[in-house]
Amino acid sequence: MKIIVDAFGGDNAPLQIIKGCEMAANNLDLDILLTGQEKEIRRVAEENGISLNRMEILDAPYAITMKESPGEIMRSKKDCSMAIGLKALSEGKGDAFISAGNSGALVVGATLIVKRIHGVSRIAFAPVIPNRNSCFMLIDCGANVDCKPEMLQQFGIMGSIYMDKVMNFKNPRVSLANIGTEEKKGNLLQREAFQLLKNSGLNFIGNVEARDVPNDAGEVVVTDGFTGNMILKMYEGVAILLMGKLKEIFTSSFHSKVSAALVLKDLKKFKKDFDYNEYGGAPLVGCAKPVFKAHGSSKAKTFYNAIRLTKAYVNGHVTEEIVAALGKYQSEKHPFNYDKSGLGSDNK
Repeated sequence: MKIIVDAFGGDNAPLQIIKGCEMAANNLDLDILLTGQEKEIRRVAEENGISLNRMEILDAPYAITMKESPGEIMRSKKDCSMAIGLKALSEGKGDAFISAGNSGALVVGATLIVKRIHGVSRIAFAPVIPNRNSCFMLIDCGANVDCKPEMLQQFGIMGSIYMDKVMNFKNPRVSLANIGTEEKKGNLLQREAFQLLKNSGLNFIGNVEARDVPNDAGEVVVTDGFTGNMILKMYEGVAILLMGKLKEIFTSSFHSKVSAALVLKDLKKFKKDFDYNEYGGAPLVGCAKPVFKAHGSSKAKTFYNAIRLTKAYVNGHVTEEIVAALGKYQSEKHPFNYDKSGLGSDNK
């Protein structure tokens, strides 16, 4: 397996990206194709004692920054490391692509260069997030601010396949984020999406309120991109706040430090359970080929985990499973269009 990596995407590129790739090459039995300025990659690797074993480099003269408009990936930055990597994926030079760079540019590039699966209305960001028992997928988290009901149905289908094939949840439960649990709650989007999900054949458990999401709201929580991004950012903020407060409590006095020592093992497990670095990033589900978005602030460990999940995505044949699932839903006359020719649609 060969994973294509944007070596210049993210706040800590290229050093931490290359370090994460070295870890992956050593531990995950795969090859890596780095895209970016070859001279700089080799300089950073040499100065930091990083082995480039099992890594190739595809030279790209530019990088797209976090501040640039997403559309620039198809205009002034069409030769950036992200665009070159996506083109390499579309040309079959690797099995998947990962970037920690500009999220908007990645969505635009994935849609226009790699293309969407036939029948998929929109690509969706789908991070896996820790909850009380284990973890869940929140889909969509910002790729689509405005959605139609059939898009939310597709998000549920694609999320269910991912959580089954990659995260090993058999028959994952699917819920719909809403302002109440009753079937008639929400605006027109939520009410119509509820009916589509209810009749989808998925393991749909109904509406869930935001306060129930961290507890146990199923393995897939479906929402539009605007709401999903708000939930995600609030979730992250509260987690940071709680971890900070715990640290204050356990370092405030001699007695509290002694108490912390007694429960240190449990505290470390608690921190690990709610550490986003353990999950690495999020797939852009609906792409014709696997594309992953790693956290923008990724360091080596985080990026390594993003590569690990990407490998599982490829091995789980998630893209092919989504194609098959959409074909099944079309044959059963569910209300969205599907082109039986398979992968690589322009979806114009």
